[in-house]
Order: sequence, then structure tokens, then C-alpha cells
Amino acid sequence: MTDFSDVDLTDSRFQKVQVRRSSFWKVRMRGVWVGEVEIDGQIEGLRINGVDVGPLIEAELDRREPDRAKMRPTDVAGYSEAWDILQARWQATVQRARALPPELLHERVDEEWSFIETLRHLVYATDIWISRAVLGEPRPWHPLALPFDEMDPEPGVPWDKGARPGLDEVLALRAERGATVRRVIDGLTEQSLAAHTEPVEGPGYPPADRYPVAECLQTVLNEEWEHRRYAERDLTVLESRVAG
Repeated sequence: MTDFSDVDLTDSRFQKVQVRRSSFWKVRMRGVWVGEVEIDGQIEGLRINGVDVGPLIEAELDRREPDRAKMRPTDVAGYSEAWDILQARWQATVQRARALPPELLHERVDEEWSFIETLRHLVYATDIWISRAVLGEPRPWHPLALPFDEMDPEPGVPWDKGARPGLDEVLALRAERGATVRRVIDGLTEQSLAAHTEPVEGPGYPPADRYPVAECLQTVLNEEWEHRRYAERDLTVLESRVAG
């Protein structure tokens, strides 16, 4: 939790440094040597040798996964298609997870969330952006919902990091939340998609305010897509341990 602000690190050397869940903002590096660096996360405004590489990365990711571009829909039909794609992909991912010993689904790979924790976080994402923001429920979260690590704990908001529910229990919650998303999407019109939500009441995230409905839905699509990608990456590691 070190905070570097307005610090001159000229001539510094970093080897085997981990910066998980770190944020970098308005960083300028000149005359540097960078080798064997892996960056995984949300990248915006990254210039390397004068080139903004963000659009290049996005284009390459879309080329590798054509369905990824469908996660940025612009109309009601597009949101419906995107949700169907996500459900099919998650079904295949869950089948992979079921083939592993149950205890491995609670194991973290490289300190990232376990498979079960990932599913719990997606329950939370649906609770806050669909049930709370779009549907106006002030306290929608389930006790097993898992907020993102950067949040500060809030009274009344569940945050049980030590819970170890079974896969089927969490999948049942996921099915309920998925059905809610499906109902919202099925009830959309082009007019309601372009509208804003009403301010939600009570403490919790997101704060009481009006949000674009499309933005709320887009956030859920992005959460589902990216966390499934992380889950697939980590399942590969866990499968190799079993095979080895």
C-alpha cells in the first residue's frame, strides 16, 4: 500500500517487482530500458516511443476474439446477443471447473481471486449495476457477494472474504442474477436504453446518482467478459497442477 506521488525515481532499478492492483496515473518515463514485462489490466493513454498503444492493443484483442467486439453493443439487439454469448462461454468455463477437485476452486493463482471468489464478485457486480443502479433496489446484495478489493468496507454491505461456499451454491446465485439481467435486457427499448436511471437511495456502491442505463449494462458485460478470461487463464494453471 505504498503511495508514490511526485517522487523522482531517476536511475532506479526494479527487478521481479509485482504491482498487482496498482494504479499508475500521469507517469512519464524517459531513457528507460524495459524487458520481459507483462501487463494485464485496463490500459488507457499508454504511449510508447510516441505511439498510443491502447488502440493497437484493443484491435489485436478483438482480432483474436471476434466476439469481444460484440461486448460493446449499441442497440437492444446487440445487448441481447452479447448476453447470450457470455452465458454460453461461462457454461463451458464452469464445465472446466467441475473437472477439478473442489478444493482447487478456492485456490488463488498468483494471488488473484479463486474461481469461487470470481463468481462471488460477479454476483456483486450484478447486484450493484443491475439491481441497485437500474432497478433501484437500495440493498440488493447477497451475503456471499464479494466487492472489489479497492473498495472501502461500508456498514451493511456484505464482505465475507473468509466464506467458502461450494460451486453449486454460488452457481445458483449466479443463475438468479443472470435471470435478472435477462429480464432487464428483454424489457429494453431503444428509448429506455438511451435513458438514465433514477437515483438510488441508501449507502453503498454506486453512490446515489443517475446513471446511463447503457453504461450500467456495459459495465456488467465487461465484468463478465474479463473475469471469465481471468478464470480461464487460472484454470489452465490449476489443470496443469492436477496433470503434473
